[in-house]
Amino acid sequence: MDLGLRGRRALVLGGNRGMGLCIAEALAREGADVAIAARDPDRLADAAGKLRVHGGRVGAFPLDLGDTAKLGAFAADLSREFGAPEILVNNTGGPPYGGATGREAIDWSRSFQEMTLSVIALTDALLPAMRAARWGRIVTIVSSGAMQPIPVLGISNTLRAALVAWSKSLSNEVAADGVTANVLIPGRIATERVTMTDEAISVREGVPVEEVRRRSFAAIPLGRYGMPEEVADMVAFLASARAAYVTGATIRVDGGIIRHV
Repeated sequence: MDLGLRGRRALVLGGNRGMGLCIAEALAREGADVAIAARDPDRLADAAGKLRVHGGRVGAFPLDLGDTAKLGAFAADLSREFGAPEILVNNTGGPPYGGATGREAIDWSRSFQEMTLSVIALTDALLPAMRAARWGRIVTIVSSGAMQPIPVLGISNTLRAALVAWSKSLSNEVAADGVTANVLIPGRIATERVTMTDEAISVREGVPVEEVRRRSFAAIPLGRYGMPEEVADMVAFLASARAAYVTGATIRVDGGIIRHV
C-alpha cells in the first residue's frame, strides 16, 4: 500500500533512539523527508546516518524540550532550514520513577514543562503552516499508563493522560483545516525505558528482574513485549494520506494489556 508520504516533511521528537528512531525510519522508508530532534548531539548524528540510507532528506536538530521559552525560535529555525513540517510526531521522554504521592512540587512542574507544555507549545508553533497548507498530521505518543496507571510512574500516568485530553480538544479545532490529531498508546514495548521500568519495579519489590518480566508477559494477552517497529508502522499509517478520516482517536498498540474497552 502506498501511504502517500513521499516528499512529505516530518519532525520526530526523540528521533535519535529507541521507538522514536524506529518511527523516523518507518517514515523515511515511505519516502518522507525526516527531521529528528533530541538533546544528545552524538546520538542525533548517529541516528541521522542511519536515516540517510533510505535516500530521503534528513535533518538533525538539537532540542531541549524543557526550555519551552525557546521552542518558538526552534520552530522558526527548523522551518527555514528544513521546511515547515507537515507531520509532527510528539514523542517525549519520561519523568523520574515514583508514585503519585509524596513527590516534590518541583518534580511535577519540571516534568509538566518537559513532557506536556513542551508538546503543546511546539505544536502551536508548527500548526499555522499546516493549517495554511490545509494538510497536516499530529501524532502524540503517550503510554498505557494514561489509561491503566503503572505503579512506579505516578507523574507519567498523570501527564500522559493530560495529553490525551489536549489532543482530543485540538483535533476538534483543526479538523476543518485538513489537519488530524491522534494519540498512540504503546503498551510494553522492548525499549531502554521499559528495561529501566522493569529494573525499578525489581528494586521496589525486591524480586529478580526476570520475575518482573515473567509477570509482565503473563499480563499481556499476546504473551510478549511489543517491538518498536510495530509501533512505528502504526505511526506511519496515522501520518499518511490513507488516514485522512482518522482524527481525535486514541490508538492502542499494546498486545491487549489494557483491559477495559
